[in-house]
Amino acid sequence: MSTIRAVIRGCGHYLPERVVPNSEFANTLDTSNEWIVSRSGIERRHFAAEGEYTSDLAIHAARRALDASGVAPDQIDAVIVATSTPDYTFPAVATQVQAALGIQQGFAFDIQAVCAGFVFALANANGLILGGQAKRVLVIGAETFSRIMDWSDRGTCVLFGDGAGAVILEAVESEGTSDDRGILGVDLNSDGRYRDLLYVDGGVSRSGTAGVLRMQGREVFRHAVEKLAQTATTALERSGLASDDVDWVVPHQANLRIIRGTAQKLGVPMEKVVVTVQDHGNTSAASIPLALSVADARGQFKAGDAIVIEAIGGGLSWGAIVLRW
Repeated sequence: MSTIRAVIRGCGHYLPERVVPNSEFANTLDTSNEWIVSRSGIERRHFAAEGEYTSDLAIHAARRALDASGVAPDQIDAVIVATSTPDYTFPAVATQVQAALGIQQGFAFDIQAVCAGFVFALANANGLILGGQAKRVLVIGAETFSRIMDWSDRGTCVLFGDGAGAVILEAVESEGTSDDRGILGVDLNSDGRYRDLLYVDGGVSRSGTAGVLRMQGREVFRHAVEKLAQTATTALERSGLASDDVDWVVPHQANLRIIRGTAQKLGVPMEKVVVTVQDHGNTSAASIPLALSVADARGQFKAGDAIVIEAIGGGLSWGAIVLRW
């Protein structure tokens, strides 16, 4: 029986020009390149320039995704931006992207699920397409986490970077089987009891300031591998697929040890895992679309590949999506 699937039509990404190697942190912190690499796998990251904002990164990535997909701005029905570092309290970054691209129809809104933001945004876009609310959705993850760092905390400030990635999701009539291209399975989760493990200590209502990031790294690591493996397994089951069917895993690029641990639990070899954390650091909601776009540009994906994306972030919030390229 035919059905509608949400298919990725094209993707794009953008990174700020400034590249910050690990050695730069050794000037102000008790750390070194060896210390950072051994604990995270990160070698460098990008930081936004003064006067360069989350919306700017999102707009650049969106334009590249539109170019890659061959979709015109007047064909976009909705814009969703996943971010925890918006330019303003309001309006949404998505509305700024909408205006900059000349999209005068449809609707635009932001989603905030921290590092899991892109998974949540893509799941929402999928729901809009399956529900008939939109035929083409521009989904973006964009962050400037360099604006919320405590530069005296070596356990956090060396881990994060800035960047943006975007995809165009399009409704396509399909056969309704696990061989269809597009999104095949979704699993989303949150548990607010773990708020104190990863949070920002400011906010409009609480302090009137942006605040800085606070993290209990060991506890986050402990939760991450177990929860990421479980959500990926659930999404695969909902897709009618198993780990042996997976061609690629595109994980949230937070920490190489988490990426390896999750792959091992899933029974997927690292040769099938897209890894970009060494070059970008943890770009939060931008992490997965950045990795997707980089891997696509490298020619790693071929039509029909089964891909698992999975992420966990503050909340705690975590989830996975299985799609066929």
